[in-house]
Amino acid sequence: IFKVKMYLFFFSFMLCALLIYFHSLTFKLLGYFLESYPQQYKYTLQFLDLFVLTSGELIIPVCFSVFKNLFEVSKVKPAALVNSDSLCLFCRYDYKEMLHNSTFCLVPRGRRLGSFRFLEALQAACVPVMLSNGWELPFSEIIDWNTAAVIGDERLLLQIPTTVRSIHQDKILSLRQQTQFLWEAYFSSVEKIVLTTLEIIQDRVLEHGSRSSLMWNSHPGGLFALPQYSGYLGDFPFYYATLGIKPYPKFTAVIHAVSPLVSQSQPILKLLVAVAKSQYCAQIIVLWNCDKPLPAKHRWPATSVPVIVIEGENKVMSSRFLPYESIVTDAVLSLDEDTVLSTTEVDFAFTVWQSFPERIVGYPARSHFWDSNKERWGYTSKWTNDYSMVLTGAAMFHRYYHFLYTHYLPSSLKNMVDQLANCEDILMNFLVSAVTKLPPIKITQKKQYKETMMGQSSRASRWADPDHFAQRQTCMNKFASWFGAMPLVHSQVRLDPVLFKDQVSILRKKYRDIERL
Repeated sequence: IFKVKMYLFFFSFMLCALLIYFHSLTFKLLGYFLESYPQQYKYTLQFLDLFVLTSGELIIPVCFSVFKNLFEVSKVKPAALVNSDSLCLFCRYDYKEMLHNSTFCLVPRGRRLGSFRFLEALQAACVPVMLSNGWELPFSEIIDWNTAAVIGDERLLLQIPTTVRSIHQDKILSLRQQTQFLWEAYFSSVEKIVLTTLEIIQDRVLEHGSRSSLMWNSHPGGLFALPQYSGYLGDFPFYYATLGIKPYPKFTAVIHAVSPLVSQSQPILKLLVAVAKSQYCAQIIVLWNCDKPLPAKHRWPATSVPVIVIEGENKVMSSRFLPYESIVTDAVLSLDEDTVLSTTEVDFAFTVWQSFPERIVGYPARSHFWDSNKERWGYTSKWTNDYSMVLTGAAMFHRYYHFLYTHYLPSSLKNMVDQLANCEDILMNFLVSAVTKLPPIKITQKKQYKETMMGQSSRASRWADPDHFAQRQTCMNKFASWFGAMPLVHSQVRLDPVLFKDQVSILRKKYRDIERL
């Protein structure tokens, strides 16, 4: 019996050795074959097991089991090189073009535990049709793949065409949209894959503060919904519509003060009075980032709402976006000390923000553009119909972005903002646009806003300074580099009050004072 076992072991060992030898010999021959035609081939040889289903009535099974991309043959035809009918059929199609034009992509069982064709399908918004029984899909612990893929049975292969044809167009659209969301949120870079893995581990360890399935599987994704902020979905601006709730019907104004209080006619005092008269104002916070000592309490005007004066942390620009515990409302009205707004404009801004709580809503707008000559992003303050940023000197946004700005962004970007004493508004716009994938909302702006602002000494020096503008150009490119792409989105939408500038009685208009400004 012992000898029989030894013979069987020796026979098995020799068989494995032969298989390994022939396997390596095959690849050596293939490598030699490619080296023999260095000019004829553009793409490397790769093995695939992918079938593509077109979005039309016809389902074309194209076997890509030989080459990933087309041969570019200068003199010798492919049929003369490889006698294969499937290769001739394959040469009529471009792999990437067909992938992006397809609705469903078959992902059969591969040679490994996973398949890179699965990620290719996600990236191309092609709904993966999984044919690998027992394969654990990536991040299946937190991702509901039934909303982004069709899970088939590899034993029932012939039923797949009937199955995919029976899916309604609305369902197909939903599946394809979800593939794009999951790709962008968790798989579009190695950094996101690693970060997602670490966040899942954190949720396992701190189970009491873990993210819900809705956070992981709906926009903007689990990486932007930080559980350290809150475990209640209603505290995040992204889930109001899903939960059927509305934000708190009041706002907190945060005025950024950098100049000493020397006169009772300073713009900050007029601004404070105008904001306090708003029916939606809950409280006003004055962030004192001035080098001079805090003014005495009697220097501030009497208002019907509480006025809280906070001395800025380290007197830096980023401190205006710290998540202060004093902010108890969902909405934050961010203001520069020299902003000139009327009570009516404040009321209208908050009313608009209630319909767009996940975005920045405000008055002064700016835009970005690609400078093809310098091959870098440019910043412009020209007044046009096109914009991509709303400056935080007069803007409304959700308080969660204070938390995200402080705890999500790297210290390198915030240190850059603090050293330059500039660009904090651009960085906030980058952050919000990266989260929402949407542009900000610009609202009706009085014509003399620019002239009034330029008349204020504290801002005039910054706006007229050429270094200030150059710094903002540099900031934009630095921010875009960290985000991996330009997150800002252009828009030409401006929201005005109903009957704005219409030739009707002023008494029929709710925000009648805006037209008088």
